[in-house]
Amino acid sequence: MTLSSLSRRLPLLIGLSAIALMPSLPAAAQATAASAAPAPLSSLVAKVDIPYEEFTLKNGLRVIVHTDRKAPVVAVSVWYHVGSRYEPAGKTGFAHLFEHLMFYGSENADGPFFGRLEDIGATDWNGTTWFDRTNYFETVPTGALDRALFLESDRMGHLLGAVTQVKLDTQRGVVQNEKRMGENEPYGLVEYAQLAALMPEGHPYRHSTIGSMADLNAASLADVQMWFKTHYGPNNAVLVLAGDIDAATAKAKVEKWFGNIPAGPAPQDVDASVPTLAKDAEVMMHDNVAATRLYRNWVVPGVNSADLPQLDLALAVFGGLGSSRLDNALVRDEKVAVGVKASVQPFEKLSLAEITVDVKPGVDPVAVGKRLDQLLADYLTNGPSADEVQRAATRQLSGTIGGLEKVGGFTGKAVTLAEGAVYSDDPAKYKKDLAIYAAATPQSVAAAARKWLGRPVLRLTVAPGERSAADNALAGNVKAEGATHQPAHFRDPAASAPAAATPPTPTRIAEPPIEPVKDLDFPDVEHATLKNGIPVVFARRDAVPTVRVSVAFDAGNAADDKAKLGTAGLTAALLDEGTTTRSSIEIAEEQERLGAAISAANSMDSTTVGLFALKPNLDASLGLLADVIRNPAFRPEEVERLRGQMLTRIAAEKTEPMAIAQRMLPPLLYGQAHPYGIPFTGSGTESGVKAVTRADLTAFHDAWMRPDNATIFVAGDTTLAEMMPLLEKRFGDWKAPAAQKGTKLFRMDRMMRPSRIVLIDKPQSPQSLILAGVLTNKAGTDNPVTLLTANEVLGGSTTSRLTMDLRETKGWAYGAGTALPGVKETIPLLVYAPVQTDKTGESIIAARQDVKDYLTTKGTTQAERDQTINSQILSLPGSFETSSELLGAMMRNHLIGRPDDYYETLPKTYRAMTPADMDKAARESINPDNLIWVVVGDVKQVRPQLDAVGLPVEMGTLAD
Repeated sequence: MTLSSLSRRLPLLIGLSAIALMPSLPAAAQATAASAAPAPLSSLVAKVDIPYEEFTLKNGLRVIVHTDRKAPVVAVSVWYHVGSRYEPAGKTGFAHLFEHLMFYGSENADGPFFGRLEDIGATDWNGTTWFDRTNYFETVPTGALDRALFLESDRMGHLLGAVTQVKLDTQRGVVQNEKRMGENEPYGLVEYAQLAALMPEGHPYRHSTIGSMADLNAASLADVQMWFKTHYGPNNAVLVLAGDIDAATAKAKVEKWFGNIPAGPAPQDVDASVPTLAKDAEVMMHDNVAATRLYRNWVVPGVNSADLPQLDLALAVFGGLGSSRLDNALVRDEKVAVGVKASVQPFEKLSLAEITVDVKPGVDPVAVGKRLDQLLADYLTNGPSADEVQRAATRQLSGTIGGLEKVGGFTGKAVTLAEGAVYSDDPAKYKKDLAIYAAATPQSVAAAARKWLGRPVLRLTVAPGERSAADNALAGNVKAEGATHQPAHFRDPAASAPAAATPPTPTRIAEPPIEPVKDLDFPDVEHATLKNGIPVVFARRDAVPTVRVSVAFDAGNAADDKAKLGTAGLTAALLDEGTTTRSSIEIAEEQERLGAAISAANSMDSTTVGLFALKPNLDASLGLLADVIRNPAFRPEEVERLRGQMLTRIAAEKTEPMAIAQRMLPPLLYGQAHPYGIPFTGSGTESGVKAVTRADLTAFHDAWMRPDNATIFVAGDTTLAEMMPLLEKRFGDWKAPAAQKGTKLFRMDRMMRPSRIVLIDKPQSPQSLILAGVLTNKAGTDNPVTLLTANEVLGGSTTSRLTMDLRETKGWAYGAGTALPGVKETIPLLVYAPVQTDKTGESIIAARQDVKDYLTTKGTTQAERDQTINSQILSLPGSFETSSELLGAMMRNHLIGRPDDYYETLPKTYRAMTPADMDKAARESINPDNLIWVVVGDVKQVRPQLDAVGLPVEMGTLAD
């Protein structure tokens, strides 16, 4: 998968992570408040509709058009019906490697594709490869649609003349580092073992999409040309345009840009039957993990089987819902597990059913495995109840409705239509599936479960320990001792690579200009106040019948008790685990019946309890939200259960490269006294979580989660006039407790913080994780927009200095960059790079030089300024398409004191910005000589490389 315009930021948003703990507490309260009957499933299904028109060009390109005028943007989604199951033996990983090459220039648009996307303000862009398809998608301003279609058509019809050996070699390195990054995570080798055990030799789904190192190394330019000519013709593709466009306009534009591309050879399908194991299989693996994980896997039918939705419901009831059978038995009641899951991963020809149980440390995994199998056998015998099936179906329908608010991205309307067309020859396939969900009965769900889960099962266990050579061999990295199976090669690997065919004569097609794009028109924001003084901030979004509510408190991880770090996280995690009138199970079941979702989370500066509600069920959903916020029970048995889960989470973080660095770095930057000098993961410390008492939790709730410290934000398909009576009913009579309201003291100690490298040993790591930081002299409340814009040039965008150097030029990292996290007080600059182990030292040297150059002798160029400013301005209209995005913007403005129309004023601010302004802001705010570098990797391989860096090196440990 290629790097998206947003993914660069995700690992670095410090203090924004929720404590994702499974619902896990025993049901202690029996009285449940009455709630209105939820909307019937049939009425929910009726609300899901994506009208479309379609046409096919003479060359076979199928085009689907959906009109949605809510924002001046169009989602462009191109799906090629080819994925890793089409790869010949000896060419594993090639479909994905080719996807990467599609982002590095075509004959009339050479150079990085993502740079051209950023030029036109594209949002939600990416490319992904899976077993059955490869897709490329972006959402662009309406005025930039011709440019996007030109770019997509040029790489569909005119790619090969721009593909070079240098590009192939660089992307080979990037993909191999993507592979290393995935394998460096806990449980990172499991997929290879599952596919090897479940699929017979030669089965097209048997190898992982990422492929083997040997096969990636063997890929040649001749392979690139053959793959393109065979699979990338317009007659093997579907193009979806969804958004601010109509079919007549689309037809003219698509004919102009794609009509002259010749059809490719007739697509040849690669069939794949659904295999069944001859008998139960047992596999034991070891890894650097905090908890033993038990897997149960089956291969089940693909997306076109009517059994698949039924099976999806069966697994949801058993282990997917918050009130699932496994949650209730293993987590809440018997307390032998800290997390459970059950789901189906759907593919075209087959799907993978999976159940996982994370065993509580100290409990016998064998006994838990036997209990799991016993519970499954009982479930297959007796089946689900009608209420369970209805709750699971309601959750599915609710999630579908929420996902369709977007026109593009990973879950929007373009994806839904494309997937139906590619896999099922029916863009409206989603309607058939939803009808099956809505009509499901306990009998139909049970029948599907017995049919497919009653077959022989793969029981895979991952226990703490060192990875074996055999497990590494499954990933295609090393040859295991005694291994006998080798792939049949596409060509003899001992022979020299065949010469690439002569590239075609490049065509000459002019790049179209961007039509005028109107500046952002941010939705009107309204304000009101409840009778008890709680401010309400509201904006309307009516694309789908849903409403989002966030009740934000001025608290967050920065309000945590320094003596008992983890109090804030544990408090948030316990809110939906029981109130004075509802048990944990009752809260979970009520959310499922309503199609609602309640979640509590801490950012660094705020504690937020959020609600996603279907509009017909809004009042009852608000009643549940208010109960969770106002009346948490903090029952002793629940506190102990969540304490155990939090401690397991902390132990798990100490096995994850990024989490290790996020735990180590903050105290080095801020010092122990500062509220931000705590683990950025938000989970606290082991000693702190062990020390928290129930009294501490109630005291935290009374001090911070109270009406005089709250603001309510609302966005969705309603009006302020409709919302106010509902909010008054649920929150208007809430009175502040007698306890004093909490306060935060932001102060910095006077300790010296010299630049150095702190090395943390993670044996057997295939990569090193580098996370460096330095405090800027800016706070979030300064709204340093010029500094943030300069950071886009340094490391914040996919065309930034650091990304282009470490990923694109050197090929040492899958992703690298810099970030200025959105905290309210002192902002740190973070430098992030997961790099191949043998390039750790050189990567630090290169990153230090890139940062220093930018801040001294090689500042922002006019071209960099122009690209960054264009990207920032043009991307604004597509940045607030959904109620969730709108809600986040409103909350961000409130947090740091910006006006409601702030985002509308940004284009004027950007246009006035010069390269000198950007350089001045960066150089005044950042001292690169003070960067502190945390490196997580295999000390035996990494330590000898660090002497050349020229910084002191010390060993770091995570004792707490």
